[in-house]
Parts: sequence; C-alpha cells; structure tokens
Amino acid sequence: MGARLVNDELKQDGARRGSELPSPVEILQELIRFNTTNPPGEEAACIMYIRQLLEDAGIETQIEALDPARPNLLARMKGSGEAPRLLLYGHVDVVGVDKQVWSREPFGGEIEGGFVWGRGALDMKGGVAMLVSAFLRAHVHKLPLRGDLILAIVSDEEAGGDYGASFLVERHADYFAGVKYALGEFGGFTFHALGKTFYPIMVAEKQLCWLKATIRGEGGHGSMDKSGADCMAQLGNMLQSLSRNKLPIRVTPAARLMIEGMAASLPLLPALLLRGMLRPRLSGLILKVLGEKGGMFAPLLRNTVSATVVRGGEKINVHPSEITVELDGRTLPGVTPQQFIDELRRFTIPDCIGLEVLRHDPCAAAPDMGMFGLLSDVLIEADKEAVPVPMLLPGGTDGRWFGRLGIQTYGFLPMPLPKDMPFTKLIHAADERIPIEAIRFGTDAIYRVLERYGVQP
Repeated sequence: MGARLVNDELKQDGARRGSELPSPVEILQELIRFNTTNPPGEEAACIMYIRQLLEDAGIETQIEALDPARPNLLARMKGSGEAPRLLLYGHVDVVGVDKQVWSREPFGGEIEGGFVWGRGALDMKGGVAMLVSAFLRAHVHKLPLRGDLILAIVSDEEAGGDYGASFLVERHADYFAGVKYALGEFGGFTFHALGKTFYPIMVAEKQLCWLKATIRGEGGHGSMDKSGADCMAQLGNMLQSLSRNKLPIRVTPAARLMIEGMAASLPLLPALLLRGMLRPRLSGLILKVLGEKGGMFAPLLRNTVSATVVRGGEKINVHPSEITVELDGRTLPGVTPQQFIDELRRFTIPDCIGLEVLRHDPCAAAPDMGMFGLLSDVLIEADKEAVPVPMLLPGGTDGRWFGRLGIQTYGFLPMPLPKDMPFTKLIHAADERIPIEAIRFGTDAIYRVLERYGVQP
C-alpha cells in the first residue's frame, strides 16, 4: 500500500472515531520527526507539540521543568472518585543513531510496508502516541471516568530520569497523590513460542545498582616484569571471573508469576521444564539445556553485573598503580546493595578489589497485581489467541521512580507483531519500526481499559 493510500486510510480512521483529532499513527510520525536524542535530549519542541494537541482539544496542561529545554507535560481529567486515580506516562527522548546504518531516515517518520519507521517507533514514541491518543479520545467522547486520569509525558528516561520522572517525583509528588496504578512501558507486545501468542505485561523490573571497582597495585617502569601482582593482571582476572562465574539463582515473586503464567498455557513437558527453573537446584541445568532460548529467563533468575567502563594508565611505559572499572549491576527486586556486594565477593570479585556503590534505584520486592485481571481481559477480547502473562523486566523504566510514591506500573503498550519481526533486536537499533496495525490495536486496547477501569465485576 502506498504512503498516500495509507494516509487517506488514517484520515478516514480518525473521522470514523467521531473527531478531527489526528490518528495515533499521524501523531507518531510527528513525534519521530523531532530529534530528541539523549544526550542532549532537548525535548521541548516535541513536548510542546503534544501540549498543543491537548490544548486544541480543550484540555488544560501544565509544564514542569528542571531545565527549560527538557520539560515535562502534565494533564488531568476528572473522574467521579469511585476508583483511585490512574496514571498514563511515557517519555519522548530517544537514544542516538550514530554509527548505525539505516535504510530509512531515522527521524523521518516514513510509512512503508505497513510500518512507521524511525528512532523511537518502539521505544517509546509509539507508546506515547497510543497513550496521548487514548487520553484525547476519552476527553472528546466525554468518557465517564471512575477515577481521575493523569497524563505525564516526560523527558530524560534514556539517561536516568533526573530531568524527567525523578524530578517530578521529588519536586511535584502532590500532583500524583491518590494514584494507585499506572500504564507505561515496557510490555504488551506479542511473544510467540510453542504455538502460543503470549502478551507479557511488565509488573516488575530489576533494580539498577551501579558499582565502581578499584584495583590497586605497585606502579613502575613498563619494562619491568610485575608478574601477576600488577593492576592489569588483577583486571584481567576480574573480567574473566565476571564472564565465567554466574551469580546464584534467586526466585522472586515476579519471576514466579511470569514463569507460572507461561507454564499454565503450555503442554505438560514444556510446562514441567519451565517450572523446573523455579527450583534453584535444577534451574542452572535447565538454562544450559535451553541454550539461547533460555537467554530470556536467565537474567530474571539472578543478579547480573557487566563491566562497561575501564579507566587506568597514563603513559605507555608506566605500569598503572590504580585502575577503576564501572560495573552495570542489575539486581532482582528486593535485593539490597550490600547483599549484592556480598554475592559478588563470594563468587566473582576478591576482597583486595574495592567496591563502591555509585547509584542504586530500588524497586518494590513484590508487585501489586490488582489491575492485571482487567488488562488481561482487554487483551483476550481484542485477540482471541492472546495469553497474557506477568513479566519481570531485566532492564529499567521510569516505573521505578513512580514506584517510590507507591504507584504500581504495568508495562502495557499492546502491540501484535509479526512472528518474524525481531522486536527486541530493533529497540535502540537501526531500522527501528512499528506496524501501523499495532499502533491502532494498542490505542484501542488502552482506551478500553479506560472505559472499564474502576467498574466492579
């Protein structure tokens, strides 16, 4: 289908919805065309575009910013008060495209082959387009909300959230008073396995725990043999140990929910294999048997650590007396930094190497599943093949910040994807793209959640 025909169809789609609002696909195209690469971010123009959409529809907004170039947009619709407030949130900053080879303009928002192409299509301007569209539709249709509906479109998620969600939570917590649940990233996309169409809904995420390892040794002239006692030798031993020695299995409530949810829909033998991963004595062996397929489960069952930045040495003819290594640690929900360090000491990093916590972003030990049933029902009604399952995310989102206010985030941006689409490999990669139908599907699903939120069964 050519671009003109697709655009005509999108306009007709908007008309059918009874408003002159742009379609979610058109909104996504415009969002992609703002280069919000972070750093530096500079999300202001993109945020103001969304603000104009809302205010043109008659929705009041407010802007809160630590830096005027990196604002955050807030909007609210009143509900009857029968249910707790509900938050919809997303970020408009994206990672860069340097040194990537794209077949389309990464900030063009082109439509081709049934996809919208461009940086952020999946992470997460596509999701923002869905959330904003559902919010606008609720306003235009005068949807009888049972709880206040809050929309937050933020900056700076890709670099930690200091200008975005973290700033809002620390400086404007009152705006989110009474919010119990939130819809955001990362989840709702299809995952095909063993003839089933799973829709993982993120209910928890691993904690960020960044560390700095400091290695010290005797310096000296580069021509002298330092044997195995110098910094470089210690560095090599540590890196090899991190690569070879896996940290022990820990089964958390969120991982159990995910694995049990998948196993419940599978035949006997695959179900037994999956449930076996919940037994620490068997899980290591099962992960080895699964090989590459076990790769998605391994980080959900143990703390992980990766060496990412090494600093040391000043001259080619001098042995360094100190080397520092920055470690990207991701810990399971509920694990403290000290427990993580104790684990590293026991299995990978000797006591002679110093360890310092650079940053720790905690998350709740167990998820609140109170809204999961509604999200599952909406997915099953929209796709009769859907198997919704809870998901523990190995990465991090802004959900950890809102979690500090007691808000349970569900990663719910529903996207039915082609079986041959390498979804996770396209995020942050060249030729990032999203199916047009997935954007429509997700917007409709989110709107149905708003319709039914707070309704007593």
